[in-house]
Amino acid sequence: MILTTVLTLSAVGGGAQTPAISASPRETALALEREGDNAAAEAAWKLVLDANPFNPEAYAHMGLLEARQEHYKEAVPLYRKALELGPQKPSVQLNLGLALFKGGELKQSVAIFDALLKSQPADSPQAMQLTTLLGMAHYGLGEYAEAVPYLRNAAAADAGNLALKLVLAHSCLWAKENQCVLDTYHEILALDPNSAEAYMLAGEALDGMKDRAGAIQQFQAAIKVNPKAPGVHWNLGYLLWAQSRFKEAASEFQAELANAPGDAQSMAYLADAEIHSNRFEEARQLLERASQINHEISLIPLDLGILYADADRRDDALRELKLAEQMDPNDQNVHWRLGHLYQLTGNKDEAKAEFDTLHSLKNAEEDSLSNKLHEAEMKVKPTADAPAAPEAK
Repeated sequence: MILTTVLTLSAVGGGAQTPAISASPRETALALEREGDNAAAEAAWKLVLDANPFNPEAYAHMGLLEARQEHYKEAVPLYRKALELGPQKPSVQLNLGLALFKGGELKQSVAIFDALLKSQPADSPQAMQLTTLLGMAHYGLGEYAEAVPYLRNAAAADAGNLALKLVLAHSCLWAKENQCVLDTYHEILALDPNSAEAYMLAGEALDGMKDRAGAIQQFQAAIKVNPKAPGVHWNLGYLLWAQSRFKEAASEFQAELANAPGDAQSMAYLADAEIHSNRFEEARQLLERASQINHEISLIPLDLGILYADADRRDDALRELKLAEQMDPNDQNVHWRLGHLYQLTGNKDEAKAEFDTLHSLKNAEEDSLSNKLHEAEMKVKPTADAPAAPEAK
């Protein structure tokens, strides 16, 4: 009776031909699925299970119905039950992997996709789908180096997929594969010459390769394409700031704040640029505002400490500099300024401790540089059992 009523309502609501009353519960359930009537199809599959509680097909289709409604966590145990009761059908395994993937269980989805990929011919459409899914799953897990080969293969197979190439470029960047970023950047621009994101990615890659001039050019190109792109002015400003081009950097930080007025990072670096231009009051106001928005930017308490110390607000300066020290214990500038502040306030023991720490940090830095130079020298120095390269004739 329930099934007959459901079928009648489905036919009236959807305009599709009503399945014959004599159809089996399985055929009825499949017909309702095709019509897109999820609730009625689920009721029909439950009737199938009433007749046979060990029917794997019914569980698989009920999982599919849950997944269609984006109830991925509910779909997972239904797919698992289907695989437990019946043969390990690749279609059901794939659906289980997709439900886990879309439900955020990426680690579990990787294991399923990997096993399925190994069973597929390398050039099959299923293999390409699984390759893309594996790349995206590793990307979602933050495993960028693992994601790159899958995403590279997927992007090569789908050459016109701009979104996929952007994900590949990001993965390459975060995996520190800078040449991969630049190669993908050219492919993106071939598809979309106005991709500000592509220019920004190339800029970050070039910065990672210590090509600051090239990086600046890329961010300038990104601004020309889209001056409203999030972060584009800040990135260019930071590159200019790092080269002590403070006036130019300040203009970029101001432009970023015009796009994102609450960006504490832009406020902090604009304030630092203002300090270098002797605009101390403007800097203090920016820093105090930024501090209320974001407490995790170490430049803020450092610069506030400097400004407060210069204004003879020693208690405020001490508070900010101690906070800066907690945030970045290896910043030599912080220890130097704390040491001098302690000297001014007559705290000789505290001043000595800060200067001792500063001395230790400098020695460690020199040792590190010495080790690096020694390692570089050993790479090119012939060993006793390895003859030197012959001179060129």
